[in-house]
Amino acid sequence: MNGRSPTPAPEAARSAEREPARSRALRAARQALRILAVELGTPTEPGIPLFAGVQNPWLRRVPYLVAFAFAVSLLPTTINVLGNDYGMNGGLAGALATAQTVPLMLAVTRPLQAWWVIFAADVVCALGLTVVDGVADRAWPWTPPAIVGYLALMLALSLRERRRTLIAVWLTTGFAGILSETMTPERSQSTWVLMFVLAGVMLLMGATLRERGDAQRKLIEQETISEAERARRTLLEERTRIARELHDVVAHHMSVITVQADSAPYRISGIPEEAQEEFGSIAATARESLAEMRRLLGVLRSEETERQGGPEKTPQPGVAMLPKLVEGTVRAGVPVELVLPEEAVVLEPAVDLSAYRIVQEALANVVRHAPGAQTRVSVIPTADRTRLTVLIVNSAPPAALAPSAPLETTGTGHGLVGMRERVRLVDGSLDTGPLPDGGFRVAAQLPFAAAPGSPSTGTAASGSPAPGTAAPGSSAPGSPAPGSAASPSTSPLSAKDSGSS
Repeated sequence: MNGRSPTPAPEAARSAEREPARSRALRAARQALRILAVELGTPTEPGIPLFAGVQNPWLRRVPYLVAFAFAVSLLPTTINVLGNDYGMNGGLAGALATAQTVPLMLAVTRPLQAWWVIFAADVVCALGLTVVDGVADRAWPWTPPAIVGYLALMLALSLRERRRTLIAVWLTTGFAGILSETMTPERSQSTWVLMFVLAGVMLLMGATLRERGDAQRKLIEQETISEAERARRTLLEERTRIARELHDVVAHHMSVITVQADSAPYRISGIPEEAQEEFGSIAATARESLAEMRRLLGVLRSEETERQGGPEKTPQPGVAMLPKLVEGTVRAGVPVELVLPEEAVVLEPAVDLSAYRIVQEALANVVRHAPGAQTRVSVIPTADRTRLTVLIVNSAPPAALAPSAPLETTGTGHGLVGMRERVRLVDGSLDTGPLPDGGFRVAAQLPFAAAPGSPSTGTAASGSPAPGTAAPGSSAPGSPAPGSAASPSTSPLSAKDSGSS
């Protein structure tokens, strides 16, 4: 026997179990320290001042003014407290006071870097106070001026840094306070718990304010994006609606071209064979164009229209149908005076349709927003008969009248957008705005002929009533009675509009 007692097997097993547990604990501690170092060493948006996103220039200066006020007031106070109350050497007191207060100015743009400087200065100051005689019956390790400056720094820090960084700062503050318990001077009043609690409160309060502000900014951004998307969608819907109407106009003209080209050899005698082939080619091309446009119409038409079997083959409205529109508005409770030109005007289909739609939407807005208001509608050509002036003016609604039911119930609700698009289509101008007496004005100038390149340019078909008619009860002097003879080239014979604006 060698005199050595063998190690019991259970004790050896427990020692083997303790070793991995100790290793796991050390590994977890190292990982926690690594995360702590990363969080404390990675500032958020360094160099960007607090309140940098505020539009008011005076509010952007508030952090600088507050930091300057704290630094200027705390610097002499800290020097006086350390030198006179604690009995620290004057030079050392001045250096420590400067390190504890001046970096508050840095906290406006780099609060995490300022925390490193101030926290280190506070720790060095606490260590320096352990060798002086004035600590008895006084606060330690954090002096009152140091607590005030540190709390101000916590507020700036919480308004900038992420939550994990704030937790790391708070835990570091508490850890330093716990270590201070091992070297507490006799008869000193410990303040590390007070500092730990107040720092947590300031960090929590500042983080709450910052997160609330971030949520409000995101909400405003989303509302702005939603409003922009809503305006864009409204514009696209109105352009699609106008495209449907223009398709109807162009389809009529292409049908006329097809019929004329196909029937030319039968209507005109003595046409050479080459000319007959040319007419056949024109008719074939027109039919192909019609087929393409019908496919396009299938995309532009709403599902409801398709379910109803497609559009009805009725003329698009024009200036000649304004009396009927005014009559319906009068029945809705809005007194309307209509003034039309004494002589019929010949408008291209796109211009004729645009003039009608502008008046229609303006009257619908009067019914919705100014029920009972006196309204005057004027559709008058200029003296040189090159442009058409469409003017709708209404007064303020009578206060005693109850709101009437809307005349148009299937519209998009974005009439001004539609007016602008229609005026832009024919190269016209539009002016809208409130009047001093509480009324509203819509004034449009439309050219008699559509702009070059407009898809509606061409010869229109007959079959539409002539402009210049007046609604029952309107005051258009000298205008013909409703149902007067049609005038060529006034409105196209095409599909009915799929909805009002």
